Amino acid sequence: MFQSRDEVRQIYLDVWQKMQAQQILEPMQAVIADIIQLHPEYHPFLKKTDEALSKDFIPEDGDTNPFLHMGMHIALREQASTDRPAGFKKIHQRLTGKHGVHDAEHMMMECLAEALWHSQKDNLPFDEQAYMRHLKSL
Repeated sequence: MFQSRDEVRQIYLDVWQKMQAQQILEPMQAVIADIIQLHPEYHPFLKKTDEALSKDFIPEDGDTNPFLHMGMHIALREQASTDRPAGFKKIHQRLTGKHGVHDAEHMMMECLAEALWHSQKDNLPFDEQAYMRHLKSL
């Protein structure tokens, strides 16, 4: 179930390579491909396999981790498909209808990142109620 950083990154790189070769994608690969297509700014980086596998992204240096960013899109879509936390799907539908999928997910991503940060910083379980309150305020 849990994979190493390199294994997760390799999944994205494999999907990128399949996209370039116009190969058939498995269902989860199609989700990843859709998210990759939404982020053309990451395409040059995905072409650099060795760098993509080894680069450390330091937020303090202004680095954005494309794998984390795309992974958060996947997490949001998974939450929408399972409606977990309860009520998430309705919020996702409302925001995507109003702002479009990509922009809405970026807004929602801020809520998810904040909730994850608090959980890690305070060494507490993920606070679904606080997360949902933040999402509802969007």
